[in-house]
Amino acid sequence: MRTFLLTAVALLPALALGDAIAWPDLPQSCFVSGRPATSEDVDSGCAAFLINVKGKAAGTPIELKIPQYAMHVDEASGKETPVIIIQAEENGEIKAVGYRELGTDQLGAALLREIRLLGTQKPI
Repeated sequence: MRTFLLTAVALLPALALGDAIAWPDLPQSCFVSGRPATSEDVDSGCAAFLINVKGKAAGTPIELKIPQYAMHVDEASGKETPVIIIQAEENGEIKAVGYRELGTDQLGAALLREIRLLGTQKPI
């Protein structure tokens, strides 16, 4: 019984967070998929970053469904932020994603390892 109680208490924050998130529909436009982002994509808010080497786009798209729901998990604090992935690119060993935070529409970028992908169906 004690193990069950500890497990239930440990899950409470995750369950409460899941209940509090009002996931919107995925966007039908203003994201980058199947190609590297351009400066126009960044300027228009449809991409969060540009991988640029010597003035030329140097990112390679990562094969992910874009857009999709995800949680950004801050490596230092463990804080989870609900986001929508709008871009995914790599260059060498670096794999990065661009995202739009829910509720603020703030753009951000993170390493792919800091992202928990949730798919293209609205999380429940």
